[in-house]
Amino acid sequence: MRYIIRPVRAGEWRKARELRLDALQDPAASIAFLDTYEAAVQRSAAHWKDWVGRVADEHGPDGRQFVAEASDGTWAGSVTVLVEPADGTERFGGVNELDQTHLVGVYARPEARGNGVMDALFRVGVGWSWELAEPKVQRVRLWVHERNDRAVGFYRRAGFEPSGATVAAQGEPDAQELEYELRRPAATG
Repeated sequence: MRYIIRPVRAGEWRKARELRLDALQDPAASIAFLDTYEAAVQRSAAHWKDWVGRVADEHGPDGRQFVAEASDGTWAGSVTVLVEPADGTERFGGVNELDQTHLVGVYARPEARGNGVMDALFRVGVGWSWELAEPKVQRVRLWVHERNDRAVGFYRRAGFEPSGATVAAQGEPDAQELEYELRRPAATG
């Protein structure tokens, strides 16, 4: 099946909610997301509209959510790119010292795995990061649970390397979330 990779539009909050709820029911969800199905399903329509509005097409000030859309309109996967300027704001993992983006909500439905959907989503999300005029992104980062081997394998294949930063995994004091990063290539400025 072929997919179009595109930004989410503001009015597509129902599809964004549906994909997120599917992601939170994935067997790896407990180590892949800092959210639960039980919490997400209780969130109001206003919450979902606000979230999508902040990461939708050309109007979202906080980042961009990209989806892989099949010809029948179904969404096979998604990645959200959050903009994190080096402005002294406390963020997951501490205060960043570089203008950066943060990939979150990485998910592909099981039937879309292994066919390049995530590769395409990452290419678009990372490319969008490098194209930002302000802030001029110096790195793209993400966090991954130390036991999420499937995700670690993909991230490394996509060019991400461990930054060395770690935080305790939510609800698991003996486990770690590991930060992976991709630095701006010299050719992109």
